[in-house]
Amino acid sequence: MRRKLGGSFPGLTKMNAVWVMAKKIFSLTLILNALITLATISGILYGFYHAWPWWKPYAPYLVSGNFFLIAAAAALINIFPSASIGRTLHTGRLLFHHYVYGFFVLLMSSIYVLAFTSVSLITLFLVNSGNIAVNTGRFFVLAGLTLVLDDLPDVSKKVESTLNKLKSQTYRARKAFYALQFVTGAITLYIFLAIAIFVSLHPSTNIANFVTMGTLLVTGITSFACVKRKAWLKITTLKMSQH
Repeated sequence: MRRKLGGSFPGLTKMNAVWVMAKKIFSLTLILNALITLATISGILYGFYHAWPWWKPYAPYLVSGNFFLIAAAAALINIFPSASIGRTLHTGRLLFHHYVYGFFVLLMSSIYVLAFTSVSLITLFLVNSGNIAVNTGRFFVLAGLTLVLDDLPDVSKKVESTLNKLKSQTYRARKAFYALQFVTGAITLYIFLAIAIFVSLHPSTNIANFVTMGTLLVTGITSFACVKRKAWLKITTLKMSQH
């Protein structure tokens, strides 16, 4: 008989515990990617609108910089099904809830940004900077936010109640979200291809282009994977889940 583990995985065999943890990490990674996509797009859109109409990102392969708004929508729509993967797992907690660690990481990374960079927290994701300290701060701010979002219903009863109401409202529009996820995912992959063609024809050492391509590719693939799983169509309300 396989030995069962206690602690964070009560009643689970060692192999099952590893599988649960792997799915949890996968869920967190998808949430983090969605947030990186949003952060990357916010910087591009800020530059696009600030320099409009003189700067056209990745032209002529990208028809319009406004398409990044659709990619941002794709990332937002992906967050709920990505978080749902981890919410269905019973990983327990190490001393505290995940959101406690999330808020701690947010606090420490915010202090780091203020102390070791010349960028304010307000413009952290808007400025075009290849500075290692700035990008390190950006990553840990998003990592902390990922942990908070993953465990958001446990923050308080009021937050949980608000999320349940929002979920009930979303349930009525689940078919629309299902269709939107397909459309926004397809356009996100188009943006990825447009940037890939631009970069291949205009070689650059700017790592931001590769980060943008990578996160858009994952976002697009995630959208289609969720569409295939019919993630938004499987959403249930609180009343349905109690039956």
